[in-house]
Amino acid sequence: MEHVPWARDLARHLLAEPLPTRWAHVQGVGHTAEEIAHIAGDDAEMLICAAWLHDIGYAPDLNMAGFHPLDGARYLRDVEHADERLIRLVANHSCALIEARNRGLADDLDSEFPSPADFLLDALTFCDMTTSPTGTPVNLEQRLAEAFARYGDGHLVTRSLTEARPQLQASTDRVLAALGR
Repeated sequence: MEHVPWARDLARHLLAEPLPTRWAHVQGVGHTAEEIAHIAGDDAEMLICAAWLHDIGYAPDLNMAGFHPLDGARYLRDVEHADERLIRLVANHSCALIEARNRGLADDLDSEFPSPADFLLDALTFCDMTTSPTGTPVNLEQRLAEAFARYGDGHLVTRSLTEARPQLQASTDRVLAALGR
């Protein structure tokens, strides 16, 4: 697990001071990934690193496109020269392509960072979608209800999550099955 300290420290550096609530969420997602990493087999380290890095695109210094999966992936590619699979996981976590399409950024996301569309992406999505904004464990329904309340009816994020809900549920179900829950 040689890359995990790098991922955790990079996320802390980018998020802890300017965005403490986002940092709390990322810590929770990282800890969830560490707890379930055994289901990822040889990809356990990749899952944990992606969990720690999934929201770095929210960092004020990285916010260029205004869409955190794309901004984070571009930073990992252009500045950190990170592993391509790691970058693609960050870019595509939690059905990002749906929101990218609603923002007019789908072509950018899909051409620069094609989805890995594999179990590891399911596991990363599970970690994100079962962690509250404050870093505590929640179920998918609680997470979505919180996001809907935060953004409100008609907001682009609310619309995107509503559209993504079946896919988010399917990812969550596959991970829960792998965990034997």
